Amino acid sequence: MASKLTCSCLVLLVLVCMGCGICCYGEGMVPAVYVFGDSLADVGNNNHLDLSIIKADFPHNGVDYPGRKATGRFGNGKNSADFLAEKLGLPTSPPYLSISSNSNASAFVDGVNFASGGAGVLDSTNSDQCIALNKQIDYYSTVYGALVQQLGSDQAQSHLAKSIFVIVIGSNDMLHYVKSSSQNKLKSPQQQFVDSLVSSLDGQLKRIYNLGARKFAFIGTGPIGCCPSMRKQNKTEGCNQEANDMSVLYNKGVTSLLQNMATDFGDMSYSFFDTSLALLEYIQQPATYGFAEVKAACCGLGDLNAKIACIPISTYCANRSDHIFWDFYHPTETTAGMLSSTAFDESAPYVYPMNIRQLAAL
Repeated sequence: MASKLTCSCLVLLVLVCMGCGICCYGEGMVPAVYVFGDSLADVGNNNHLDLSIIKADFPHNGVDYPGRKATGRFGNGKNSADFLAEKLGLPTSPPYLSISSNSNASAFVDGVNFASGGAGVLDSTNSDQCIALNKQIDYYSTVYGALVQQLGSDQAQSHLAKSIFVIVIGSNDMLHYVKSSSQNKLKSPQQQFVDSLVSSLDGQLKRIYNLGARKFAFIGTGPIGCCPSMRKQNKTEGCNQEANDMSVLYNKGVTSLLQNMATDFGDMSYSFFDTSLALLEYIQQPATYGFAEVKAACCGLGDLNAKIACIPISTYCANRSDHIFWDFYHPTETTAGMLSSTAFDESAPYVYPMNIRQLAAL
């Protein structure tokens, strides 16, 4: 009788552990997540920019977010910042501008999100409408100072060294370039422009490193020429090849930059996710990945739902999970979730030299 009871208890324990492995996925992997970037990772910072028109704090955004409420996320539900935090077992890092200036370091210990819709590597990209990357790093510098003051230098450094720093930036700079005049492109050829972005990023990432960051998760730009806004400009509704080529060049440049940083700084580790490669597979083989619509946005008006943005008077699709794009620039929650899963758990050629799960475990 005792042996049967012991066996039953062991079976129950195994089942409980299996269940916990499902519901507590990634719990306790890192102490915090600090996020820098653009609208792909903004969780509400732009809500606090009174003069900005780059906002998503209105319907139909958030229709699939808990509570069906627009939060400032540029999409129908969760975005990459949400999914990555979830996989790491942490709550989504709050938008920096939502935290009171009187808050102490305890408000920053679990992570902060500095991402801003419209932001770029360059200060000139959507200037006065968003928080440019340099300004985001300024804000992080303030957070760093508060952590050092409250925790002490050694404890703050240890905390930050174990945390993950997510960077999602570059798309807006390249979209502005592609849409610029031919005269501007003659002054600054494509490769030269991309090189200038990577050069700026070099100083920016090193500044974040000098402020305690040691684990970088860089989310590369997607095939920006395939977003509905760019497709709409082609009679064939095909992808804009110039924009896609720029994204490939940029991702290669960032990869080289990260490799050099890891060589120069022996205590730095990184994970780079090639979003272009992964998302192009969805676009080229939609049925394989559960998608039915790869060209048109789910929410908007006009050709490909991309003539007018997703605003309260726009229509939106009922079958959001089979659309790759939510509006004329941003992915649906389904797409963002799938891409985040790949960045977190897959391997080369999509993510290298390690995935985010492996980065977190270091």
